[in-house]
Amino acid sequence: MAISTLTLNDGNQVPWIAFGTGTALFQRDAQNTVETAIANGFTHLDGAQMYENEESLGAGIKASGMPRSALFVTTKLHRLQPGQTAKTALQVSLKKLGLEYVDLYLVHVPGHHAGHLKEVWKSMEECKREGLSKSIGVSNFEVEHLEEILEGAEFPPSVNQVEIHPYVWKSLQPVIALHKQHNIITSSYGGLSPLFRAAGGPLDPVIEKIRARLESTRGEPVSIGHVLNKWLEQYGFLVVTTSSKADRMREYLDTANVPRLTAEEIESIENAGAQRHQKFFSD
Repeated sequence: MAISTLTLNDGNQVPWIAFGTGTALFQRDAQNTVETAIANGFTHLDGAQMYENEESLGAGIKASGMPRSALFVTTKLHRLQPGQTAKTALQVSLKKLGLEYVDLYLVHVPGHHAGHLKEVWKSMEECKREGLSKSIGVSNFEVEHLEEILEGAEFPPSVNQVEIHPYVWKSLQPVIALHKQHNIITSSYGGLSPLFRAAGGPLDPVIEKIRARLESTRGEPVSIGHVLNKWLEQYGFLVVTTSSKADRMREYLDTANVPRLTAEEIESIENAGAQRHQKFFSD
């Protein structure tokens, strides 16, 4: 089944769900896992210079035999070395990936470029103008970081990838409001963290009740992961997931086939999330 896409503010299309090569694959050979992800239906691959595995991501893409035009590849800018720019850093990444361009290039962490964000963004814009990256965006940016680069930008960021789940939902409202104002796609990572990194929290019974209702409605198995990924999907977010297991990869992609959550169910998830504020990743 074809993966549905979201339209970015520059007109480009992005598959709504991505396979990420961070977390468990950080500093590890990602080739086999990337091949497995592509074989099981993922077309959007989310990498980063910081993960130190771009060569094996590229090897997985090549070994998959999938035409470049059928894939959407993201990478992210790490700390700049002396004399380096976002553009020269991307040129190094492209060589490692074995690609002529990426589809999306993100500034990974704003704190890595404190006092230089505008300058870095100008170099990101150069990458877009020259076709080294089809679209450009940011990650882990808060309102003040976005405002800093939006002022005088030729191209506003197309995406801001941030940690999103019910335990941070309340605190994210100002940045999500700014995204809407500038048609910036909100992308999520760590979306299932409350279920697997903080089991036993206020969210668990709510998710289980919804899971049972969805499974009954669907007449096929529905997992707790399905529920939170569906919550993210219904907001129109770009969801970044990861797993080393093929059955889990298929489960993530199957989210699109799960019945929709009701407004009451969405409200119950967010009310339960508001009872605890917990981030699982440091920027």
